[in-house]
Amino acid sequence: MKILHFFRILVTVFAQFTMLEYKHQMKHTLFENEIVEVFRMKKKMVSVLLTAAMAATMFAGCGSNTDTKTDGGTQSADSKTDSGSDGEEITLKVFSNLTDRKNGQGLVEQTIIDEYMEENPNIKIEVESLDEEAYKTKFKAYSMDGLPDVVSIWGQPAFLDEVLEAGVLAELNEADYADYGFISGSLEGFKKDGKLYGLPRNTDVAVFYYNQKMFDDNGWSVPTTYDELLELGQKIQDAGITPVAMDGGDGWPMAVYLSDILNKIAGTDYASIVSNAVSTGDFTDPALVQATELLKKTADSGLFQNGYDSQDYATAQNLFINGQSAMYYMGSWDASMALNEDIQQDIRENIRMFTMPVVSGGKGTATDIAAWNGGGYGVSATSEHKDEAIKFLNYMYQPDKLSKYGWENGVGMSAQDQSAYMTGDETELQMQIVDAVNNATSVSGTPMNDCGPSAFKTSIESEIQGVSNGSLSVDDFLASIGSACN
Repeated sequence: MKILHFFRILVTVFAQFTMLEYKHQMKHTLFENEIVEVFRMKKKMVSVLLTAAMAATMFAGCGSNTDTKTDGGTQSADSKTDSGSDGEEITLKVFSNLTDRKNGQGLVEQTIIDEYMEENPNIKIEVESLDEEAYKTKFKAYSMDGLPDVVSIWGQPAFLDEVLEAGVLAELNEADYADYGFISGSLEGFKKDGKLYGLPRNTDVAVFYYNQKMFDDNGWSVPTTYDELLELGQKIQDAGITPVAMDGGDGWPMAVYLSDILNKIAGTDYASIVSNAVSTGDFTDPALVQATELLKKTADSGLFQNGYDSQDYATAQNLFINGQSAMYYMGSWDASMALNEDIQQDIRENIRMFTMPVVSGGKGTATDIAAWNGGGYGVSATSEHKDEAIKFLNYMYQPDKLSKYGWENGVGMSAQDQSAYMTGDETELQMQIVDAVNNATSVSGTPMNDCGPSAFKTSIESEIQGVSNGSLSVDDFLASIGSACN
């Protein structure tokens, strides 16, 4: 009955999506020992901020995505192992939202899988990877008959609440992770009634990536205010270049953008404004209205590329890495671009970032940032090899695996303390993200679109294109997403 209930709930969330809708997925200075120590100390402070933000809104992080469907990463091995009973050959199925297995988070995931099979020759791990929206559609289908052994999940109410209500994830023993270096508060979004059902992967930050060489060549400066951002956008347009590449077709990046603006307008009031709106269905708070109007003004100004509202992640990223846009709005996981040798050298070596500029008259400061604990992994409650699946999950999260490899591959900051893996050879882009997090005076917690029920997430992500392009009024947009909360 729980599964049937789960299906009835989730079918409304994913009614817009079909199994053939495979939108592209988000891919997701040297310094001395003293700076490493500062990082350790400051990250603890930011962890407290993240905890406070998530406690206020009762949520934690979101995930990432990349390109198209693939069965990449399916591997096999035979012979004996310490895992399993008496060398029994076991096949574990991993269902992932990371389709690019050669770069970024997908590469990290695949590397760990390959190492695990090498160390455990009787374990065969098969990977099925889909982009985020197709992934969630198939997750619903899988939940009817039993999920694969290890699955990508998101520690946020819009996704996880209904999953946990349906009972499809196995409980994990939190005590097992006492020495895994998880930052304070990062596990909270993956709990229900004090029990742990998943592990987070990242500490994510919303940023504007920009091409420093292009900026220098044209005499452009990094904007410190939102008005300066719009003025810069006009200068870039006058030069015949797209100012900001935006993944508007997938909905969620623009919803994160709206949250980012709201955070600059409302400051530390952000969490209470969002939680009150979601709980009551009333989105008429002046800060919400102002943020939505500013989003529309931004789109009207031409800051985003032509057709942004129907273009996906890969299209937006390609505009930037091919030098057709000066900036690109996305999460910190895409810092891996600086290490991606498939990207032209003079571009990848000049990728830098800045966070959302302050809004005139707003309460938010330059160091109030949009940050949250990202997506992660869980284990199927109905897995035939639950113990082995948990063993693999625990292996993946050993501090010298996911956190270390993620840092080495430039995917941003882990949900675990990774200061020990800083070598001094990090890219400038990596260190800019570290500085943004370490210097944060407050963090937003979970983006607004992930703060409510699944119907709310579906509504805001499907209708935000309409309000940005003017086909839907601000009032109608806010009324519509409010109705979806009830």
